[in-house]
Amino acid sequence: MAVSMSLKQKVYQEVLQEIRKFIDHNDLKPGDKLPSERELSDKLQAGRSSIREALRAMELLGLIETRHGEGTFLSIYQPFQTVELLSSFILQENSIKHDLIQTKNLLEKEAAKLAFDHITEVDIIELQRIINNVEIPPYDKHISFFHYLCKKTENLLLAKVWQLMEEFSHTLNNQYYDKTFYMDLIQLYVEKKYQSIEKLFASAVLSNME
Repeated sequence: MAVSMSLKQKVYQEVLQEIRKFIDHNDLKPGDKLPSERELSDKLQAGRSSIREALRAMELLGLIETRHGEGTFLSIYQPFQTVELLSSFILQENSIKHDLIQTKNLLEKEAAKLAFDHITEVDIIELQRIINNVEIPPYDKHISFFHYLCKKTENLLLAKVWQLMEEFSHTLNNQYYDKTFYMDLIQLYVEKKYQSIEKLFASAVLSNME
């Protein structure tokens, strides 16, 4: 029985990979129509039940949408909806919640350090603009600030992992640092004090907006 389930999972994963390759190969964009189950089955040489299962998973994740009488279309992916669904299952234990927040903070520290050598005077001005904008709530400033820093790291994977961690933690609370933290970090960039970044994060004061 275990072997049968393993094979079923393997086929299911392979079908998902083939559908992704089909989308990439045909340069399909949000709003574009996917072939029918029968057509996908023929094109990908996979059983219709496996195709149907893969499409249902994609629809659950918000990657596609089915319009009655019209067919299946690629959606504009809304990651927060997926994260909100998964978090209701994943973030049940307090230890996991603590690990999530700690991991996010570690990623922010490393992003701040990796961005150090890429920060220019123009970047300093933009970071100051974000923090000094009185029309933006504290949590939104935090998101904008670290989203900007993550881009400056030139590490796409780190940026994506941080965004995922931030989306998961958003389902718990809207966490951000005291305003002086951001200004102090900017000043460290101005004064080229790389070694002080670690100390700044160690003494950071966190606030929560439930």
